[in-house]
Parts: sequence; structure tokens; C-alpha cells
Amino acid sequence: MLEEKTVTAIILVAGNSTRYGQNRNKNFEEVNGKTVLSYSLQAFDKNQYVDDIIIGAKTEEISVIENIVQEEKIKKPIQIVIGGKTRQETVYHCIQKTKSDIVIIHDGARPAIKQKYINQCIESMKQLKGVTIGVPSKDTIKITDENNIITYTTKRSNTWIIQTPQCFDRKTLLEAHNEYQTEEVTDDCMLLEKKKEPVKIIEGDYTNIKITTYEDINIIREFLVK
Repeated sequence: MLEEKTVTAIILVAGNSTRYGQNRNKNFEEVNGKTVLSYSLQAFDKNQYVDDIIIGAKTEEISVIENIVQEEKIKKPIQIVIGGKTRQETVYHCIQKTKSDIVIIHDGARPAIKQKYINQCIESMKQLKGVTIGVPSKDTIKITDENNIITYTTKRSNTWIIQTPQCFDRKTLLEAHNEYQTEEVTDDCMLLEKKKEPVKIIEGDYTNIKITTYEDINIIREFLVK
């Protein structure tokens, strides 16, 4: 029964924001009077299924995060965990700090996440060990070799743009991290894929963008309620 399972939300803010190009962490940028991180924190703080929150962060940014948590009056228990050199290492550190049955992992820089997608991810764990939010690709996707020569064109109807949150059975994900520590992956779904564990995509929407470049701030501002 899902009601008997515990759920930890993991919010990742430990990246370098290199492509953001402003020499600061994009998660702390203000949009419509709140930091980007504030929106993600509030979404999981008010979710009916989430029991506690872990934030994967850089050591030097802990005090900034603590101030945001205090300002937003977050009610659920929060841990701040020091991240690693990669997203993969940061998630690994975080999932080791909880004993919850389910972990739901989210990019802090996706502040427009809606409650229904968080709920759908967690509710899908009744039948599955891994799910992710995604949207169908609007464009034709080409796969190339190292010389940028096209080697393959994906079938558009089967091609998805992956977002977060991504939700997992914690023990299954931890086993996958332990098993494939030396292999580089760009999201946690890839770890379950390596284990031949089915991962379902739940269709989200195109407003759930990840702030990557500074121009994205103007886009996301329109999607966030003031």
C-alpha cells in the first residue's frame, strides 16, 4: 500500500551553473520575488505524500540555502547534504542519508513543477520501481558520431525529452548506484535501464523547463504565479 510507504524528496542545487553564464548559482536567482529554489521547495513541502526533504548542495552555499528555508517557513524536516563533483555523486550522497521507501528526485532549477506530476510519479510506485516526467519531442532528433556525422534518426513518436521529478524505489536505486559507480550517467533512469528495470515516462508539459541559460529566466517568469 502506498499509504504505508515513506517518501523523501531530493532537490538538487549543487551544480556549477556554467551555462547560466552569470558566475552565480541559478537556483538562487529571484523570479517574481522568490528564488528559483523557493518554488521547488514549496512544491514538495505542500505535497501530500512527501515526508521530508533533502537538498543536495555545495558546502559554500549551505548558509544561503538555510536562509531560504527559513524565509519560506518550510514545515517538513529538511537535511542539507554535501554534493559531489557530478549529479550522479550528489544523488548517491543524498539517497544514503534517508531510509525512506521512495525517493523523488528533482532539479531545483525546474521551479514550475506542478503538484499533479509529483503525485503521479509517487502514485506510479505502486506498480513500478522507477518513473520520470517527460514530454514528447516536437523536433526530429538526429544521433551523430564524434565527427557530427548523422548515424541515426529517432522515430519522433517514440522520442521524449526527459524532465524531473524522477521517482524510484530507494533500495533499487541505491543498488544501481553501487553497481554502476564507475559508469557515467546523466540521470538516474539510466541506472535502472542498465539493470534492465522498466522505467515509465509520465507525460508532463512544456512549462516544466529547467533554467539553463540566463535567457530562460524571462521564459520561466511567465509560468510562475506571482
